[in-house]
Amino acid sequence: MGSVDVQDVWNRVNAVCFDVDSTVCIDEGLDEFAAFCGVGEKVAEWTNKAMGGSVTFREALSERLKIIQPTRNQLSQFLESHPPKLTPGVKALVELLHSRKVDVYLVSGGFKSIIEPIAKELNVPIDNIYANRFKFYYDGSYAGFDEDAPTSESGGKPSVVKLLKEKCNYTVMAMIGDGATDMEASPPADLFIGFGGNKIRESVKSKAPWFVMDFKTLIDALK
Repeated sequence: MGSVDVQDVWNRVNAVCFDVDSTVCIDEGLDEFAAFCGVGEKVAEWTNKAMGGSVTFREALSERLKIIQPTRNQLSQFLESHPPKLTPGVKALVELLHSRKVDVYLVSGGFKSIIEPIAKELNVPIDNIYANRFKFYYDGSYAGFDEDAPTSESGGKPSVVKLLKEKCNYTVMAMIGDGATDMEASPPADLFIGFGGNKIRESVKSKAPWFVMDFKTLIDALK
């Protein structure tokens, strides 16, 4: 796809799915939560394995959560003390998309409870978050994660995009993200835009039909 083609497709989107960690937000939510719980370095190793594609996403997710063993109490304390760190320009881009009647979704291998404050800040409906869910026992201790969520395994993002396309009859959908799991979502997404503003992953940079370093590029391309 030449640059003219991708910009033409971008101008015709009626829905955009954003990855959250290292795309909409500067950091990786689960890594930040792990650091808050005192096991940051161990968990980051598994995040890198998953993003580099060397282990399955489900395996990396399960291993990271086994290390963290988060409690409901730790989660609420983390959310209170860690307001979202949005990537520069993302709020303006989402506002512009909304003004053009483009639906915006947050599709993440992260966790819905960590993403909800981000969605609020971007005026994205909570129902437009497709992400994983923590499970807790009655006493608030960690009970696992919802394994039925499509985003809890490799191939989850393409299945969410496919579901949305079919359910809402979107004709042109874009997926924006920094990782291998985001690139997998196109197709069914009509356009994948690789984002390198927070982390550059060489496998994504070399294969993405359009790779941008900031959201201003995408804002300017819509004018």
